[in-house]
Amino acid sequence: MAYGLAALLGAMIPSGAAKPATGPRSHQVLLVAGPIHYDFLIPLDPQVRRQFGFLAASGLAITDPRSEWLVIGWGAREFYTTIGDYRDIVLSAIVKGALGDRSVLRVDVLGALPPLPEMPRVGFTDAEFDALLSAMASSFEAGPAQQVQRLPHSGFTHSDAFFAAKGRFHLFRTCNTWVAQMIRASGRRFGAWTPLPYSVRLAQRLYLSD
Repeated sequence: MAYGLAALLGAMIPSGAAKPATGPRSHQVLLVAGPIHYDFLIPLDPQVRRQFGFLAASGLAITDPRSEWLVIGWGAREFYTTIGDYRDIVLSAIVKGALGDRSVLRVDVLGALPPLPEMPRVGFTDAEFDALLSAMASSFEAGPAQQVQRLPHSGFTHSDAFFAAKGRFHLFRTCNTWVAQMIRASGRRFGAWTPLPYSVRLAQRLYLSD
């Protein structure tokens, strides 16, 4: 109960300067909710294809003209790479995620999607969007040859992949706090600590209602 209350209060505490927009917030990024986790869903415009073009060498269809969306999320390696659904997750993965585990990024590309009017979205100016994409790209951990490291884990779909990521996952640094970190890195204000999905939803409503 204490953790849940702290997650609520953490979302309500603002973090980051409330800066006026320097231009139209024309870049729309969607937040995709799962039972315990948020991903970013980003239109694959030319800028995004250039920024994440390094993933093409790992087999992701970033440059395929049929790809229209990029999905990206961060999480605990053992927990996140469990094959199947949440019923397949073993206790050791839960314990390791709570106490501390290496992190991964899951990246997927999607084709055309139907309209998603109910999905939360965040608007970014050109400068904010540049900063957001740079922060996401910087979350990948480079290997010895300074290349991103695709991990030998089966994904959730036929088109996704897991990559080694920077930072350790634990109870106080979760997949949802990474979402907040990326949003704040863009220069936008967000909740100070958002470890749970409802923390992200609340902070989005409080600080990103435009």
